[in-house]
Amino acid sequence: MPNQLQITDIHIENTDADTATVATDRPVGEKDLATLGVAETFLAASKFEGKIGQTALLPDESSVVLAVGTGSKEISIPDLRASAAHLWRASSHLESLTSFLPLVASSHLGAEVALQAVIEGLLLASYRFDELKGSPEEESKLRQITLIAPDGVDGEGALAKAHAVASGISLARDLVNKPGGSLTAIDLADAAASAASDIEVEIWDRERLTKERCGGILGVNAGSTEEPRLVRMTWRPEGESKGTIYFVGKGITFDTGGLNLKPFEGMKEMKIDMGGAAAVIGAMSAMAAHAPDVTVVGICCCTDNQPSPTATKPGDVLKIRNGKTVEVLNTDAEGRLVLADGLSIAEEESPDLVIDLATLTGACLVALGSQYAGLMGNNDQAIRTVESAASQAGERVWHLPLPSEYRKQLDSQVADLRNIGSGRFGGTLVAGLFLQEFIGDTPWVHLDIAGPVTTEEVEAEFPRGATGFGVRTLLEVVNNW
Repeated sequence: MPNQLQITDIHIENTDADTATVATDRPVGEKDLATLGVAETFLAASKFEGKIGQTALLPDESSVVLAVGTGSKEISIPDLRASAAHLWRASSHLESLTSFLPLVASSHLGAEVALQAVIEGLLLASYRFDELKGSPEEESKLRQITLIAPDGVDGEGALAKAHAVASGISLARDLVNKPGGSLTAIDLADAAASAASDIEVEIWDRERLTKERCGGILGVNAGSTEEPRLVRMTWRPEGESKGTIYFVGKGITFDTGGLNLKPFEGMKEMKIDMGGAAAVIGAMSAMAAHAPDVTVVGICCCTDNQPSPTATKPGDVLKIRNGKTVEVLNTDAEGRLVLADGLSIAEEESPDLVIDLATLTGACLVALGSQYAGLMGNNDQAIRTVESAASQAGERVWHLPLPSEYRKQLDSQVADLRNIGSGRFGGTLVAGLFLQEFIGDTPWVHLDIAGPVTTEEVEAEFPRGATGFGVRTLLEVVNNW
């Protein structure tokens, strides 16, 4: 799969470097506009107030100078990425650029952290997905960027980590942006294998899934002409491992709803239904660059969900890997069925933490909108760990409960439980309670990413389309373990 990041050349120089590029930036906060040395009327006409996300071309006879807003207080890592992204958009028509953003933010964030954030923001803002267009968009001219950082900083280390993170997010975006007809479960598994670097990859086909008793994945796949896959990716540290973390991703490459067929409005965007698996693949692809001293296992449960004479029918009963049986009363509640197998596999090995990611419920969109993921879990410490990682990553999550009072909605007369609740409301919470049945006492967090998996607006380092949500949070969990 081609890399969709346009920047090809990033140099890191110290404060005394003599650089020669077409343009330079002037990072400035809301309280320091006077340091720009231009008239207030000019700034007002340019609508530049020094806020995050604002840029302005400054009058200069000898060179191109871009003012970049850094806000009203010490800039945070997410805001620094956003500022770098807006700098990219303001200068992408130029051939080269020198930026002082890392230097300005180094004093309170640390030089390497600031460098990595700026590089990630620039790279991710340069992302585009036009491989399916007959006439691709005009490429940016900005290929060379020189970043000014304090003396003694490990620029190469920051650059390598930033490239790994940006490439992992770009990969996740590519996978989510691909049409369902161009990305089968086999294709998704192959993409995971191709992205793996210094990690073990094991792929289970239909025969292996049958042998391993993965009745949830096989049941959802029953109506498809395409084979299902389960992908297992494992990072093992060189020295002693300080723990084991599992990531489990929902990989429904296209969701028609099965025999409970979705209406057009609900189906047209369902190529995104493998966003959880895409995040896991993206995070695992960046694992070697971070080299954590913890064992990390990524599991992706991959199939499409199609209607056909062989499809699972409402009322059918599936047997999940852990032995529990599920009465399928709605074939459009399929993500929880494939995750049930993935969580059962993870729980068997008694890891220290399991995180699953899934575009699981439309109800989460109704509750939290398009910018927040719902977070649920069975362990307070695990919940705090993921909340903290998401905050550091700049990915918005909101803690939702798993109310035991609603568990009775999953009671079935013919099986151990049903795959949908008996009531109309609280669908996101009931789905979380369903998943909880397959994880036991293992510390576990569920992220429902139905909202932030894509965006319709250009925001910070995010273009329209897939966002790659979840990749950075997973990496932060591992790095902070």
